[in-house]
Amino acid sequence: MADLSHIGFDTPPLEDLTTSSLFLDLDGTMLDLIDRPELVVADAPLRALLMRLGERLEGRLAIVSGRSIAQMDAILGPVARHLALSGSHGSEHRWQGVDAHPIRPPSLDEAQARFRDFAEAHAGVLVEDKSFGVALHYRMAPDAEAEAEALAATLAEQLDLQFQPGKMMAELRLPGGDKGKAVHTLMGRAPMAGTKPWFVGDDATDEAGFAAAHALGGAGVLVGKRRPTAALYALPDPAAVRHWLEGLLA
Repeated sequence: MADLSHIGFDTPPLEDLTTSSLFLDLDGTMLDLIDRPELVVADAPLRALLMRLGERLEGRLAIVSGRSIAQMDAILGPVARHLALSGSHGSEHRWQGVDAHPIRPPSLDEAQARFRDFAEAHAGVLVEDKSFGVALHYRMAPDAEAEAEALAATLAEQLDLQFQPGKMMAELRLPGGDKGKAVHTLMGRAPMAGTKPWFVGDDATDEAGFAAAHALGGAGVLVGKRRPTAALYALPDPAAVRHWLEGLLA
């Protein structure tokens, strides 16, 4: 990862959409993070913005999230059927209306059961089932961070899963995929092939997406607190991301 913490980040330019593809994370990027992730729902202005972007980009807009495709359908509503989606950190895809996903292994069910036992013993800790991953959220119980991450790391080794730390969460998911591989997969298909990719995200899980975009001639945009990153540009929060996207459409 390129360490750009010693320099200032620029606001991303208003890019020519006719030669670009756009990859957007969801939580913390398009939507503010909240204590109860299962309650997240896209507001009407965001849904309208994504529909307009999708129409302008003519198939070159993708939502790339740690959420499952089923979760993104619930969050985004009908607009989700009009977008390319990559869910569960690149483990599943929706392309031109067709879903492709692996078989859920029994190890995730075992991890989910262990996480639920942990949550029952720690007030404020929540369990999120992501279809091809399972996460412990401790935003409302920050003192549980060390124990939650230790449990996730142990289970990852025992169950042959990948431990993915995130913002106030510890996740176990299928090994082998990441958001960078999702970008490479989608950029190999028309109409994205040969365009300039832009990846916008906020979390450590988005770093692979930033790196992939850069490798393919594009760039990453970090959302939120500035830190060492592979992104070349930055925006302060989801509201600024929406403002930038509106500018692209102007």
